[in-house]
Amino acid sequence: MQELWRLSAQEMASLVRSRKVSAKEAATAALARLDAVNPKINAVVDHNAAEVLAQASAIDAAIGRGEDAGPLAGVAVTVKVNIDQQGFATTNGLKLQRDVIATRNSPVIDNLQKAGAIILGRTNCPAFSYRWFTTNLMHGDTKNPRDPSITPGGSSGGAGAAVAAGIGHIAHGTDIAGSIRYPAYACGVHGLRPTIGRIPAFNASLAERPIGPQISAVSGPLARTIGDLRIALAAMSARDARDPWWVPAPLEGPASPRRVAMCLNPDGLNPVAEVKAAIADAGKRLQRAGWEVEEVADTPSLREAADLQTKLWLGDGYEAQLEAAEREGDPGALACLRGNRANVFPFDLSRTLTRRATLTREWLAFLEKYPVLLMPVSGELPFPDQLDRKDEASFARVWRAQTPQIAIPFMGLPGLTVSTGLVGRIPVGVQLVSGRYREDLCLAAGEAIEAGGTPSAAIDPFG
Repeated sequence: MQELWRLSAQEMASLVRSRKVSAKEAATAALARLDAVNPKINAVVDHNAAEVLAQASAIDAAIGRGEDAGPLAGVAVTVKVNIDQQGFATTNGLKLQRDVIATRNSPVIDNLQKAGAIILGRTNCPAFSYRWFTTNLMHGDTKNPRDPSITPGGSSGGAGAAVAAGIGHIAHGTDIAGSIRYPAYACGVHGLRPTIGRIPAFNASLAERPIGPQISAVSGPLARTIGDLRIALAAMSARDARDPWWVPAPLEGPASPRRVAMCLNPDGLNPVAEVKAAIADAGKRLQRAGWEVEEVADTPSLREAADLQTKLWLGDGYEAQLEAAEREGDPGALACLRGNRANVFPFDLSRTLTRRATLTREWLAFLEKYPVLLMPVSGELPFPDQLDRKDEASFARVWRAQTPQIAIPFMGLPGLTVSTGLVGRIPVGVQLVSGRYREDLCLAAGEAIEAGGTPSAAIDPFG
C-alpha cells in the first residue's frame, strides 16, 4: 500500500471507515511524517503526540461500536496557531500571547472533530498574522518545502508548508487578505477562502474582534486535491451558535451556466508573463472540459477594494495595533503597520462601509453575468522570502502584486487558489472567484483545471 501520509483525505477516510486501516495506524503515520520533515521547515510549532493517538483511539472505538465515524474519519488535519484549541496557546505568532491557553475549542476544531478528523498539530503564522511571509519571534521561521529561498506564503504559511510536505492531508488556515490563497499558491497546493459567514468562527480566549475582521476574515481549508477541499468545507461549515455571522446557506447552489470570465490583467495589475501564461492555460483546460470561457478586459474595481480592505483590516484600531506590535518588537509586523500608516490612518469607518456596499453590488452584478471569474492570485510568482522587509520599494512591490487577494475579502466573496504547475521549482497557480455562497462553482471550475494538468502531490522538503 502507498505510504499513508501520501493519500488524499478522501482515500484515507475511506480506508478507515472500511476498517482496512485503523485510525491509530493513520495517526501514527502522520506523526512519523511530522517528525521526519517538520524540523526542516518548521511548519508545525506545537503538537501533543499522546493526544493525537488518543483521538485516533476514540475513532477506532466508535467504528468498533458500529457508529458512523464521519466523512473525515482518521484524517490528519493541522490547524493554525491563531484559533482556540483546548489546552494549547492561541499565540497568533506572538510572545505576548504565549500564556493565552484555550479552555474551549473554536467552532472550526469542534466541527472537524465531529467529522472524524484527527487534529495533528498547530501551524505557524507571522506575528499578528499580518504578512505574506511566515516568521515571528515566538516560533521562528517557516520554510517553503518547494524551495527555501521563496516565501511559504502567509499568514497561513505553516498550513501551506505542512500540507505540501505531507504533514496532514488537510490544513486549516484563515484569510483576511490572502492568507489562505497565497500560501496555497506559494507552496503548490490548493486553498479555499469561503464566503464570510460560511464557516463559524470564535475565539473565547481573546477579545471580540473589531468589525473589519468580523465581516472579512474567514477560516478555510488548504489541501492537495480539490476533492479534499470540498469535504473539508462541508465539515468545517457546520452550524455553531457562537458565531452570529454564520449563515445556513446550502453547499450546492442552483444550477448555473458553466461560464467563466478570464481576465489576464485586472485593474492594471500588469502580471508577469508566467502568471498570464498560467491563467491562459487554465482557461484552455476549462474550455476542454466544456466550460464557456470569455476573455474580458477588466473586472470591477480591485484596487479601490484592496485599498479599502487594507483600511478595514489595519486602520480600525491602528494605534492600538501599532502599540501592541511595538511591545512585541516583531520587525515584520512593525514594517507592515508603519509601511501602511499613510494609507490607513486616520480611519473613516462610515465611508469605508458605505463604499463596501457599492463595490459589492458592482461585483455581484458582474458575477451574475459571469458565474466564475478566472484571474491572478498575485501579479508575481511567489516572492523571495522576506522581500517586504528589504526596502521601501520592495514593500510597495509586494503590496501592489497582492491586490487580487486583498480585494476579494472586502466584498465578502469566496476565492479559490488552484495550483497549476511549476516554473522551474517555483509554484504558480490561478484564482477563481464566484458569488456569495457559491464555493461550489469555484470548486467545480477548480476540479476541471486540476483534471487538465498534473495533480498536486506531497513532496519531500527541498527535493
